[in-house]
Amino acid sequence: MCGIIAVILADPNGSAVQDINNGLPILQHRGQDACGIATCGTGGKIYTRKGNGLCAEVVRTQQHLMDLPGNMGIGHLRYPTAGSSGNAEAQPFYVNSPYGICFAHNGNLINAQKLRSYLDHEAHRHINTDSDSEALLNVFASALQETGKFRVNEEDIFTALKDVYTRAEGGYACVAMLAGFGVIGFRDPYGIRPLVLGERDSTVIPGGKDYMFSSESVALDQLEFSNHITVAPGVAVIITKGNKPIFRQVVPALDYAPDIFEYVYFARPDSILDGISVYRSRQNMGLALADTVLKQLGEDVVKTIDLVIPIPSTSEVSALSLAQKLKIPYCQAFVKNRYVGRTFIMPGQKERQRSVRRKLNAMKDEFKDRNVLLVDDSIVRGTTSREIVNMAREAQAKKVFFASCAPPIRNAHIYGIDLADTRELVAYDRTEADVAEHIGADAVIYQTLPDLIESCSSLNPAIKNFEVGVFSGKYVTPVDADYFERLESIRGQNSAKKRQEAAISAVAAGVANDGDVETVLDRVRAANGMEKVRETMDVSIHNFGDYVDVKVMR
Repeated sequence: MCGIIAVILADPNGSAVQDINNGLPILQHRGQDACGIATCGTGGKIYTRKGNGLCAEVVRTQQHLMDLPGNMGIGHLRYPTAGSSGNAEAQPFYVNSPYGICFAHNGNLINAQKLRSYLDHEAHRHINTDSDSEALLNVFASALQETGKFRVNEEDIFTALKDVYTRAEGGYACVAMLAGFGVIGFRDPYGIRPLVLGERDSTVIPGGKDYMFSSESVALDQLEFSNHITVAPGVAVIITKGNKPIFRQVVPALDYAPDIFEYVYFARPDSILDGISVYRSRQNMGLALADTVLKQLGEDVVKTIDLVIPIPSTSEVSALSLAQKLKIPYCQAFVKNRYVGRTFIMPGQKERQRSVRRKLNAMKDEFKDRNVLLVDDSIVRGTTSREIVNMAREAQAKKVFFASCAPPIRNAHIYGIDLADTRELVAYDRTEADVAEHIGADAVIYQTLPDLIESCSSLNPAIKNFEVGVFSGKYVTPVDADYFERLESIRGQNSAKKRQEAAISAVAAGVANDGDVETVLDRVRAANGMEKVRETMDVSIHNFGDYVDVKVMR
């Protein structure tokens, strides 16, 4: 799960980087690991700036923006998954042949290994990283090169994209830029990952239009791009200099099944994805969850609940709807530090535990001697939930009930959201009572899958299905039988390598290397007087690479 943007301005002397740089922070929640921008102008030269960190850490000065001229460009935010955190995998990616192509990708290919074999043995194209995004770019570039033309046209690009669709399997939304030609946006045949297009009147060219692709509509709204059009499954859009977008159904839609986790957690509430208001969907989740809470706990127990408390901030809308329906007071008794990132994607269980305490603070007077119902968007590993329950207990809450707006997560997410190793999921091979005991709650109440689907589908009757494999184990795309076996094998190998690297670091620092990885690295940090330990580990859920790098940085 990443954030992508593409902009092309009607003014040939305009600066696309301004819109890209303003749009990326709006999508920062979609990727906090790396940021990248590539631009191109009338001369055809491509300019790039990318690196690890937030937008403001990568593009820090006005000079950095001035170094990215051109009236078109693309931007990318990398989501910190189990993939490599090396600078080399920051996007956009670039290939000079043919024509000069920059490429940014949100999603995951489940046949990346097969694509690499094709690129190596048949297309004879070199892949420099373990990223499936680079593989996808080279599949496109290889197909485009087969035209053998000095210059390509729109039909050549659509033909090349058809080859991409034929070869690539998984969930993906992509934007690309061809030097001196234009920008492209396309989406997988199932519509798993989101992509929307907007337009804006040019302030320079009379009657001209500026265009922008974005992962979420909120970026278009805030930059005054209107007339939003959702890029449909299997559709590609080409926008050349000074022309209107050309839409083409490159391959038939195999389904229309957006990833439902976008609505549960990832997307901003003020976004509309595939015609569905994220805010309204979360309201519906709360109303449905209220019925389940009443059914599972019983009316007598519900009457004893003094407060409904959301876990900030994605559950706030749902929790308020739930509280209103159950007629229980609503209180934001956890205060969130917005500058601490999302905890479930942080490396190491102990780091996640410590981060919860830094991220949330409980207002003790609101908990003391009260029965509380905590509402969260989902329960993944249970690490965050257990810490939150402990905080409520420490604040002297009498009883702590825990409700999840999502059903139990018992399966891997394979389309670009790295939740956890399946065996690390708290609901894996556990009942609801087992989960409640594990996190220390008096009871755990999960949303039902039919209610979750109805919460979203009721807002757009055209969408009947959603990608819900993370809950059901049934994925919308075909998945090879050995995919998960290889995934677990790679994870096991890289976990062992991580432990080995931590031990080597400990020896080099002259500290004891017994204990778990996080403890060892803390000792390394203390021995070297370091303020921060940054672990970069490539478990390659997306591409089955085997590069592991555990670094200690100042």
